[in-house]
Amino acid sequence: MTKILIIGAGIVGLSSAYYLQKKGYQVTVLDKGDISDNCSFGNAGMIVPSHFVPLAAPGMIKQGIRWMFNSKSPFYVRPSLNGNLINWGIQFMKHANEKHVSESAGPLRDLSLLSKKLYEDLAKEPGFDFEFTNNGILAFYKTEKAREEEVQLAQRATELGLDMAVLNADACRALQPALNLDVLGAVHYRCDAHLYPGKLMNSLLQYLTHNGVKIIRGKEVDKIETAADKIVRVFTGATAWEADQYVIATGAWSPAVAKLADTKIALMPGKGYSFMEPEPRNRLTIPALLCEARVAITPMNGSIRYGGTMELDKINTRINMRRVKGIVESVPAYFPDLKPSSPAKKDIWYGFRPSSPDGLPYIGRSLNRQNLIIATGHGMMGLSLGPATGLLVSQIISGGSTDLKLDPFSVIRA
Repeated sequence: MTKILIIGAGIVGLSSAYYLQKKGYQVTVLDKGDISDNCSFGNAGMIVPSHFVPLAAPGMIKQGIRWMFNSKSPFYVRPSLNGNLINWGIQFMKHANEKHVSESAGPLRDLSLLSKKLYEDLAKEPGFDFEFTNNGILAFYKTEKAREEEVQLAQRATELGLDMAVLNADACRALQPALNLDVLGAVHYRCDAHLYPGKLMNSLLQYLTHNGVKIIRGKEVDKIETAADKIVRVFTGATAWEADQYVIATGAWSPAVAKLADTKIALMPGKGYSFMEPEPRNRLTIPALLCEARVAITPMNGSIRYGGTMELDKINTRINMRRVKGIVESVPAYFPDLKPSSPAKKDIWYGFRPSSPDGLPYIGRSLNRQNLIIATGHGMMGLSLGPATGLLVSQIISGGSTDLKLDPFSVIRA
């Protein structure tokens, strides 16, 4: 039986294990932590075909520079002489143009729609109750400028075959009558959905464990042995692990792991924060994006999760309370009756989104290691794109046709 070793137990790694197990492979998953607090647990739980515009887009450089001078802003690049950040920034600027956005829209849409369909299928399987809810996401705006941007996005989405609707304030109130609003309007991303990430991850872990997949916690890969153009074995301390095929799905840690196999991946970690508060009145039933504030709000399991910010820096354990405060203060401006308290540091979750310089994930074989597959770089859409990525990884390994063309996500793209 063909052996597969997956490094990383986030949503991409576990989804890969799920589809590979379904195909009859012998799968082992290694993770450096206890698999309880990675990005797949603490994110906003949004499934977003609406997000077909990559981070590298016109206007982001100018907007990013303005945000850098505001400690509460949703985007921040920590000034550094870090060579990786400099190279990443050069590639980002190269791709921040309309041509790149236009070329990326179709592939991102297709990857998202495939993933949503797979989530719909997974939610019907026994043991997979993760609160999958298919009622869209509302992108609220308070200014005319944001309204114009969202209307343009909706028009573009409609041209791509995605279901969106522009709503005035009264139409927004009709959707959630118990929720007090102070907005100009919203675009209803009716093509989107949401789920409870913690329940999803636990369901996947339980299924995989019960179906023969080995999940190994607390084992950090610190050495990879290669011969010619293949990986021979990987090491976690003194323990060696051998397989026929290897998958790196370690999110923001992927460049460091790939480097052990002499493989380069252009990624920067983008730190995001989230926290939860109980909401017994259930006033918010449809997830919200606050356009000007760049904050995401999702109802989950009788609570609300508030999240946001993108802080490009080296991986670190700092919690920037000013940035969390920016999330807290933004909410009542849109929802006067929702006034989240500033959370204690112990109640703040943070994670690192693996952000590629062109805003597209890497899904495919390494150029110099023929038995190595890379699956990372999903930025803020890791949860959303996880199942589709896992399915594609299984199809790459099995050698058959893939559901989508992989060229836009090539590990060796320019």
